[in-house]
This record gives sequence, structure tokens and C-alpha cells, in this order.
Amino acid sequence: MARIPDAFIDDLLARTDIVEVVGARVPLKKQGKEYAARCPFHDERSASFTVSPTKQFYHCFGCGAHGTAISFLINYDRLEFLDAVDELARRAGMEVPREAVQHQQNQDSRDLYAVLDASARFFQRQLAGSDKARAYLEARGVDEATRTLFGIGYAPDGYSALKDALGSDARRIQLLERGGMFSRNERGHVYDKFRDRVMFPIADRRGRTIAFGGRVLDKQDGPKYLNSPETPLFHKGRELYGLWQVRQVNQKIDRLVVVEGYMDVVSLFQFGVTCAVATLGTATTPDHAELLFRNAADVYFCFDGDAAGQRAGWRALESVLPRMKDGRQALFLFLPNGEDPDSIVRKEGAEGFAARLAQATPLSQFFFDELSKEINLGTLDGKARLAEKAKPLLAQIPDGAFGDLMRAQLTRITGVGANPPPAPRRVPPRSTARGPQQRPSLVRSAIVRVLHAPSLALDVPTPYTFAGLRQPGVELLIELLDIIRTRPDITPGALLEHFAEREELPALQQLMIQDLPGEEPAWRQELHDAVIQLEKQTLQQRLDQLLAKQRAQGLDETDKYELRELLKIRAGGH
Repeated sequence: MARIPDAFIDDLLARTDIVEVVGARVPLKKQGKEYAARCPFHDERSASFTVSPTKQFYHCFGCGAHGTAISFLINYDRLEFLDAVDELARRAGMEVPREAVQHQQNQDSRDLYAVLDASARFFQRQLAGSDKARAYLEARGVDEATRTLFGIGYAPDGYSALKDALGSDARRIQLLERGGMFSRNERGHVYDKFRDRVMFPIADRRGRTIAFGGRVLDKQDGPKYLNSPETPLFHKGRELYGLWQVRQVNQKIDRLVVVEGYMDVVSLFQFGVTCAVATLGTATTPDHAELLFRNAADVYFCFDGDAAGQRAGWRALESVLPRMKDGRQALFLFLPNGEDPDSIVRKEGAEGFAARLAQATPLSQFFFDELSKEINLGTLDGKARLAEKAKPLLAQIPDGAFGDLMRAQLTRITGVGANPPPAPRRVPPRSTARGPQQRPSLVRSAIVRVLHAPSLALDVPTPYTFAGLRQPGVELLIELLDIIRTRPDITPGALLEHFAEREELPALQQLMIQDLPGEEPAWRQELHDAVIQLEKQTLQQRLDQLLAKQRAQGLDETDKYELRELLKIRAGGH
């Protein structure tokens, strides 16, 4: 994917009023210099969600959601990064820069999307003219509105119906083959991949057709489902069938239900359960898990109750476990043998299906139940075996209350701690160096002011003479100053987003949201004073090094000259 220049992103965010973007979607109330609301990303009663017009940044004190106008659109409107940038650029009257290579790549992609969309429309026209395909869908209770919502069609029998209709030239045939619509025999002849099947278009997160699933009308005619192969547009481990439709129907997605088949999704929608999605002929992958939790905090995995369904459930658990941040829930519903979501919702309706979901097994219970199978927990050996199996899996859970509770549960079951006890806290010896109590607050003071008003960093002279100071946070301060120097228009929110995947983020986030007294002129002077003090500490650090070397082994002429110069500088009061 071509990269959008940082300078453009900074300019875009500088021209975007985050209050307008958020306020168009969430009711905001002014509170002092900022705006507040109930958080749109988790359920709450208090207004812990704040939007800062000066920092161009939003933050929730409840769930920790934070970011710029771009990340808000990604998370609230569920847009991809490039789509969010395009949306804000249109609002600001800006054109997103694209290189010539990217233009060509985009043209190829547009052509590929176009032939797949044409294929979907071709299949829909064929459905209108096929009595047996319509009869099949009517027998399954799929009405016209649901067919339209999902773009369901029919691939006619024969080997060249699609090719004859759309393959008007060599270029189109090549595009259709790249899109996975043709197969090729041993003699190199291409023919329609989907024949005599009900067709389910697979949409990406923008609603564009990227692939198809085809279901046979007669169970005797080959594999029940046939999916598009992997293509430049389609990677089955990253896509979820029905997610586009869920987004269209629901303004807010409280939960997602993961099922196995296309017809399961369609039937659930038909009966009013409009939160169902399906993996595409593959087990739940880590990409699926991330996509699911990006769209809903509660995810239900609904599988058959047989051994295969249990295995599918465990694979789903393994994928979601590393993504179980606090506030997220994964639950597992195993249906009676011989039943699937399609048959259950027909018999019991949406209320009956909802009642089954209410009885779903939480991840925590499923985790320990599965690991404990064939283990005798009445023996010490059995408890040790369970602890051994559980520990590496529990280590994947992100830090937080859920991980702590899971480890506590393991301890209750086995008596064995999931982690070794923490080492005793060692109190560092008191330093004799000058001003040790000042050092952390000086660096912190500089970082806070740079975060709140990035342009202040441009006043810090280069090269940074305190860069060699051995003190926590100095490297981070230097990195912040360098980022701002190369991106002078960066906003506070965009500066924080630079650290989105970094371990420093939580600390920077806390510094960003604190109330910094005073105004920008005062912050500028405070930053200047902090830098002066850091430079003095750096000078003293080097003096201490040279004096220690002099006592230990003596100094050469270069060292003696440096020592004299440093002493002069210190005496001069620099």
C-alpha cells in the first residue's frame, strides 16, 4: 500500500476541527476548554469521553479510547485508514497525494473491482431468470429484501456463461481470471469456476465485491460450498462474510455472532438476528479476531456441538486470547447435534436464538473446561499438568483485570501460581551526583510541554547537547523533538498517534490528558529553563566521568584539555 506523506497528514489534521467531526456523530457538551460526552466506544452512564479542540485529540477516561480525527473515523465509522483520510480530505477541500506508481496500482485495482461487481450483477440477473434457484431460496425462507441486501445471485450451469457475458476482450478475461472467476484446465483453457450454484458476493469493508461463495442446489453436485481462491483483493483469513451488511443495518453494533456458513448468516438476518458474520471456509484467524473486536466488544462463536465444532471453538479461543483486552468478551455457543444456526432460528425464531446466546459459555469457563478434559484434578499430578498447559496460554493475555482474574482462577483450581512471585523491590542506593531528585521532573516537564504544544520544540537549539545524559526519558524527549523538527505542523493528537503501537503510549497518554496550568508563553519559558538545566546536568555528568578517570588511571592530553574547557564553561555559569 502506498504511503501518504506525514506532512500531508499533519496539514490535514491541522485543517480539521475534531470537535466538528466528533460532534456530528456524538452529542458533545462544552466543559471549560474541552467538550465532554458519554463514550461511544463502551457502555457508561457518566460523561468520561473528552474532546480537546486545542490538542485536536479525544480521550475516554473509562475505556482508554483516544486519538485524532482520523482514528475516530476508523473506530466510529469503521473506516480503513485511507478511507478515513479521504473523508477528511474531502471535508477540507484537499486532494490526497498519490504517486504515479500508486495511480497505476489504483487503476488496476479499480478494474479488478469493476469486473467483480459486473460478475455480481450478472449473477443477480441470472437469479431473476432461474426458477429452480429462486425456488431453492424460497424454500429456505429467503425473501426478496434479504436477497437484495446480500446481493444473492445464481451462476448458471455450463462452462462459459460468465466468460461469454463479460469476457469481451483479452484484458477482461485476464482481470476475471485474476479475480478468481475462472479455472484453467491442463491444456490451459479457462472456464467458469462457479456453475449451477447460488452465489453469495463477499464484500470488503467499503461494500465492494471482492470474492464469491457458491452453494450447490443439489447436495450430490460436488462440494457443498465453493469459495473464490486467494486473489490480490481477497484474503479469506482477513475477511468476514456479512460484516458489511451488519454495518449497514446497525448504527451501533453491540455484539457479533460468528457462524460457519453463508446461509447461516442470511437466515439469521432473515429472522431478525442482524449481527451474524461467517468466516470464509477457514478457521478463525488472528486477523479475524482483531476485525471482530474492532467492530464489537462482545463476540459470540456459534458452532456445532460435535467434536469438529469443539475444535473450531478452541481454534477461535486461541486466536482471540491475545486480544482479550479489558472490556472485551468472547463467548461460545455449541448447538445440539444435527442443528445449525439456520435450523435453530427457523424453529425458535430470533427470541429463541437470543435465549441460547444468553446461555453461551464465557471464554474463561470454556478455557478451563477444555484444558481439564482427560485430566484428573483430584491428583497433584493432574493439577500440575493443567498448570503446565495453561501458563503459556495465559501469558498471551494482555495486561489487565481479565488476565489477572484468569491467573487467579488457575491458582484456585490447581493451587499453583500462574506467574512466579515478583522479586523484592530493590531500593537504589542514594546517589551523590548533583540534584538527583530534579532529574526525572526536568525530563517529564520538558516532555509534557512538548506534548501539549509541539511547536515549542522548534525553539530548542540543535544539536541537543543533553542527548548523552544518562537519565530515564531523555531518549524519548529527543525522539519527540526530532519528530516535531521534521514535522513542524504536527498537532498534539498526531504526535501521540506516532506512538500508537509503542510501550511508551500509556505514559505519554497520561501526560497528554493532564491539565497543564498556564498558557503557551509560560510553557515556552519553562521548556527553555528545563533544557538549560538538562544541559548543566550533562556537563556535570561528563565532568564526573573525567574526574573519576583522573583518579583511576590519569588523563591524556585530550582529556585534560576537555576537562579545562568544561570547568571554564561551568565557572562561566552556562
